[in-house]
Amino acid sequence: MNKIIIASNNPGKLREFAALLQSFDFEAVPQAAFGVSEAEEPHATFVENALAKARHASQATGLPALADDSGLCALALDGAPGVTSARYAGEPKSDERNNQKLVAELKSHADRRAFYYCALVLVMHAADPHPLIADGEWYGEVIDTPRGAGGFGYDPYFLVPEFGLTAAELSPDIKNRISHRGKAIQALAEKLRARR
Repeated sequence: MNKIIIASNNPGKLREFAALLQSFDFEAVPQAAFGVSEAEEPHATFVENALAKARHASQATGLPALADDSGLCALALDGAPGVTSARYAGEPKSDERNNQKLVAELKSHADRRAFYYCALVLVMHAADPHPLIADGEWYGEVIDTPRGAGGFGYDPYFLVPEFGLTAAELSPDIKNRISHRGKAIQALAEKLRARR
């Protein structure tokens, strides 16, 4: 595999993927380099949306494609924002408004536990009947006041109890090792090695 398309236009995700994929023997190229538009994400589950994005990017480029669908799930909110994490507060997408809505929704709840979830799907071609699917979860809790300048999305509000830091306060190396996306990439790597 020489090139693999990363089916995302999210700068934060692209930075994380670039760091996480350094040890593999293929070149990860953002879909924007090929002029690929964002895919529709109409599904109720992360896995279905990731598969739709991977097939869309592969169809448009003729190359293998890797897509993720990920988000934050708050236990007290029955898993919300979930698959709507990027657009929780509506259009246009806004991390700031999403975080404000999440904190407001949790105000009346004592249970602040939440987890990030990532579903990764790799297709070798658009009609691949056997895509590689891997996932990862990262548990923490939502705080009311943002901390840290790193990361993106809900990271400044996502406290990682074992470190006493938010995801936005962690170094990129630590975050990539313990995060939902980092765990999913490691699981995908094992599946890739097993398939070869």
